[in-house]
Amino acid sequence: MSQTRSRIDRGRNALGPALELVHTGRAPTRAVLTTELGVTRATAGAVAAELQTLGLIRVDSRPGAVAGSQGRPSHRLSVADDGPVALAAQVHADGFRAALVGLGGRLVATTPGCMTVDADPAQVLGEVVAAGAELLRRTGRRCVGAGLAVPSAVTAPEGTALAPLHLAWAAGAPVREIFDRCLDERGVKVTGQCGNDLNLAALAEHRHGAGRGAHHLLCVGTGHRGVGGALVLDGRLHTGSAGLALEVGHLTVDPAGRPCHCGSRGCLDVETDPLALLENAGREPGPEGSLLDQASALVRTEYATDPAVQGAVRLLIDRLGLGLAGLVNILNPDRIILGGLHRALLAADPERLRAVVADRSLWGRSGSVPILPCTLDHNSLVGAAELAWQPVLDDPLSALEAV
Repeated sequence: MSQTRSRIDRGRNALGPALELVHTGRAPTRAVLTTELGVTRATAGAVAAELQTLGLIRVDSRPGAVAGSQGRPSHRLSVADDGPVALAAQVHADGFRAALVGLGGRLVATTPGCMTVDADPAQVLGEVVAAGAELLRRTGRRCVGAGLAVPSAVTAPEGTALAPLHLAWAAGAPVREIFDRCLDERGVKVTGQCGNDLNLAALAEHRHGAGRGAHHLLCVGTGHRGVGGALVLDGRLHTGSAGLALEVGHLTVDPAGRPCHCGSRGCLDVETDPLALLENAGREPGPEGSLLDQASALVRTEYATDPAVQGAVRLLIDRLGLGLAGLVNILNPDRIILGGLHRALLAADPERLRAVVADRSLWGRSGSVPILPCTLDHNSLVGAAELAWQPVLDDPLSALEAV
């Protein structure tokens, strides 16, 4: 093989890793890209130029120094503002939403959230895909793929929603098959992917938010109903043998507690979700806004002044801390991030939550695990888009040729 051919092959093989470095913000300059890829400056320059030609990134024409850096300035790299997008969709107990998401986890456009969910998944997915197709039509963006987040354990690779407990959908709904069919009917000629909403939120937070840099990231959070969890190991979701790992919502934290949809009692799913907070605070769910929004607003606005809200928050914190302690003992994460209502509980009394986890976990006594709030808005939508972007990150040339 000639040296020229060898250089070309090395450059092509580096396109995916280089794009992922820019996508996740780990290569802000061509100099950093050179170091991270372990290639020559010439190869890194050629790779960056090729990604720019593909319309995926931008390379500043004039080098600029990064604050705090030493040595000569390097060309800055960024995702292309006008580049292709992924169509992302999310369905939850209180509605659904579609969005277009670019590289870097940037929300390019979103639809208003719909507040009703039909019992027929084909009806719901048809509506959310139609909304996404309209966004594509209005923006004129090239679409690389589509991803769907649902509040259910989802089998891989079939894409079957085994237990959409908080939707009126039948168990075993073939959501990926339906999603693909809806995309085709609306003229969106890409492959659809689907996954559990908390898994996808964790993936988005690891790449673009509060989980960035963690090697063993545990994410726990509330949806609009129920509780989910996810584990990201060295940049990849741990989904188990069939995509069903980390159903943490069904950890028992109060054996005498509320009946759970799974058949047990006192699970995190029913003891620390938005409805549990409202009921423990003596509040009836209102007709306006989702349960998640109502519960989060109650914590933010009345925790400091209302004893009933204070008692409810502390009860949920203690039960959440008990569940997190058990997970720390089993998984030994290097960071925990909390989403949904759990983020609001952490903000209300971080010392109490961290103390419960430290007191109830083996490793908490010898070295506390950082517990942080999720930072991304619509992280499940961003995570759904990550599913669609993954083939492009793996092999940009082949993936873009296919769409």
